[in-house]
Amino acid sequence: MKITLTGSLGHISKPLTQELVGKGHSVTVISSNSEKQKDIEALGAIAAIGSLEDTDFLTATFTGADAVYTMVPPNNYFDPTLDLLAYYKRLGQNYAKAIEKAGVNRVVNLSTIGAHLEEGSGILLGAHNVERILNELPSTVAITHMRPTSFFYNLYGYVDMIKKEGVIAANYGADREIPWVSPFDIAAAIAEEILTPFSGRKIRYVASEDLTGNETASILGAALGKPDLKWILTTNEQTLGELEAIGMNKKIAAGLVEMYASLYTGLLSEDYNRNKPAVMGKVKLADFAKEFATAFQ
Repeated sequence: MKITLTGSLGHISKPLTQELVGKGHSVTVISSNSEKQKDIEALGAIAAIGSLEDTDFLTATFTGADAVYTMVPPNNYFDPTLDLLAYYKRLGQNYAKAIEKAGVNRVVNLSTIGAHLEEGSGILLGAHNVERILNELPSTVAITHMRPTSFFYNLYGYVDMIKKEGVIAANYGADREIPWVSPFDIAAAIAEEILTPFSGRKIRYVASEDLTGNETASILGAALGKPDLKWILTTNEQTLGELEAIGMNKKIAAGLVEMYASLYTGLLSEDYNRNKPAVMGKVKLADFAKEFATAFQ
């Protein structure tokens, strides 16, 4: 197959590229960074250097592909001018235009847990909007929306807090469950979807392990040699204040707080809980905790 991937060599796209190339497929990887070209080619893939904001570039790169993987790259949450929802909408529209013009018939789109919600999901509303935009494509375009849960590597955001305060403090977790996922398990699921014949529209959740915040802290603490590490529940107001204090875009900070709050109340996970994957991913928090401990040191 000829497969085009977005996401450069990020947490998901790199292992995805390695798996697809390893199975003998012709893989083109889109990156906005020309310095990534040699790394992409070293994996046996073709580098397409250009911007996701350029629909002509996207159309040309998508043309001839048997399948396309789409994702919205992270942006700078500390940019006070960033309109995150507008950014998602714009890239979603760019993808839709390019997919239709290029005649692509198979799309696997990286979405998220909570994308079923039209409100109450905070910054995840962007992914909901991208799903909706892509679903407006002709029915001849088969689309799988991948909805991964909370990424293990988001826990790196608490390294400084653990070092300085000796706890993980957030407005979610604690005694409530957090569905976690490894990017390696996401990549494996995406590869499976790309290579499986399909027509219509499909939602697929990807998760590695469901743990409470307290269980999460216990596993990380054991790896760090801090067996008493606790997960402390904070208020929405406290969390918002902390995010604004470090200079985060105020609208994005509010969106993050709303997202975390909806995870704590169960709103964010309601559709996931109804449609959990039959088989969880292979990577567990105990595996990631070793990597976390190395980074912590």
